[in-house]
Amino acid sequence: MTQTPPRLEIRNLRRRFGDRDVVNDVSLSIQPGHVTCLLGPSGCGKSTTLRMIAGVEMQDSGEIYVDGNLICDTVFRIPPERRQIGLMFQDFALFPHMSVGDNVAFGLKGRRDEKRARVEHLLSKVGLQWAIDDYPHVLSGGEQQRIALARALAPRPRIMLMDEPFSGLDNRLRDGIRDETLAVLKEEDTAVLLVTHEPEEAMRMADEIALMRDGRIVQQGAPYNIYNAPFDKEAVGFFSDINVIKATSNGALTETPFGPFLTPGFDDGAEVEIIVRPQHVKLDFDRNGHGPSPTPSRGEAARGFVTRARFMGNESLVEFRMEHDGSILKTTVPNVFLPAEETPFWLTIRRDRCFVYKA
Repeated sequence: MTQTPPRLEIRNLRRRFGDRDVVNDVSLSIQPGHVTCLLGPSGCGKSTTLRMIAGVEMQDSGEIYVDGNLICDTVFRIPPERRQIGLMFQDFALFPHMSVGDNVAFGLKGRRDEKRARVEHLLSKVGLQWAIDDYPHVLSGGEQQRIALARALAPRPRIMLMDEPFSGLDNRLRDGIRDETLAVLKEEDTAVLLVTHEPEEAMRMADEIALMRDGRIVQQGAPYNIYNAPFDKEAVGFFSDINVIKATSNGALTETPFGPFLTPGFDDGAEVEIIVRPQHVKLDFDRNGHGPSPTPSRGEAARGFVTRARFMGNESLVEFRMEHDGSILKTTVPNVFLPAEETPFWLTIRRDRCFVYKA
């Protein structure tokens, strides 16, 4: 049986500005109805990749395919308006002198009644059919975002490119708008490439995350896998706060104040870093200078003293100065937990939630 090609496939895209590779050998593919997120810090090449796919930036090498058909390499190039690719940006770019209905219909061709029917259908999907004759300036930011989505979907693009489209929205609105947008895109069976620097947004929206750094994709996979099997220390830290325990490997074991860690594959004397997220650090009360007994799952306990405690809404963030070396470790505790400064506690860490990397 012949395998259906991806809706969007890019192969070995490269773009240089001066002597710097802004995008360096980037490849990925997206199936219809799936959302892939290009996630990374500002300046890592995400938006440049998007612009090359859209056709507003020309790659120095590499190829772009839609439904298995070449649309651009360094010789052949289909112009942007014929690629059937929709675009959404942080700036909604709605025409202020045109009604909502006319904005949505802007890219449509055909008879007037057909265009009107398509506009009404999309506005009903985003819950704004009542605003068809209004002008954009009377709508809220969230409503304008949904109008921009309807306009981008109106010509039935096979692919939707989204460059941080929710970053200008109020935090209280953002989650609801993201979920509504995702539902509409899935219903339209559109392949989506979303660019963001916010890990939470990528985890919430993406079927697959491509983590970019310095122009390259350093790791790609489902959100669960990216979060729980990160490529390196920087990948762990991109998704959450981290604690770093520095130690030296010795015979596939690394001794720490939290007990020994298995570190196979490291040479004797190799400097290693054991990474643990704050939510995987457990607290026990100090009992006259004694802590809990060691366990296989949590190892040994090390004592620390509270330096700061803050309530964050759903949880409390507590920082400790560790007795053994004065380093600072962070832990999160559900609900309200605000112990006084210098209160002693014993800390243990989950062995199955630690990551070990060469320093």
